[in-house]
Amino acid sequence: MPEWTASWQVFALLSAVFAALTAIFAKIGVESVNSDFATFFRTCVVVVVLGGILMATRQMQSPLTIAPRSLFFLVMSGLATGASWLCYFRALKLGTASQVAPVDKLSVVLVALFGVLFLGEHLSPQSWIGVGLVGAGAVIMALG
Repeated sequence: MPEWTASWQVFALLSAVFAALTAIFAKIGVESVNSDFATFFRTCVVVVVLGGILMATRQMQSPLTIAPRSLFFLVMSGLATGASWLCYFRALKLGTASQVAPVDKLSVVLVALFGVLFLGEHLSPQSWIGVGLVGAGAVIMALG
């Protein structure tokens, strides 16, 4: 297996690229469709594609094999994802992609804060500066 496939940085960057494409494709796709239905349809596509990948790579497992605590938090994560997607698609329906996406990325700031508050993570002074810059950048782009 190539070394780059074990790099979180590569996958984080790919995630950012796909998230950007998601905003552009969704903005075009939601133009003449109810935003909640668009979210539902997109979710179905995700489920089918990911299910196919899990089956093809023999990684599918029964939910009964998941520890109850993990299962609870995966369900909570799924509910939060659904709520986020519904709000994101509604925002794209109402606003411009170049303003909605930066506000959505305030999640970076919130993850840092929640990580410190709920997970006991510690950020360096340099990281706190980065969190502040991301937050300021999102606000500046949203107002522009």
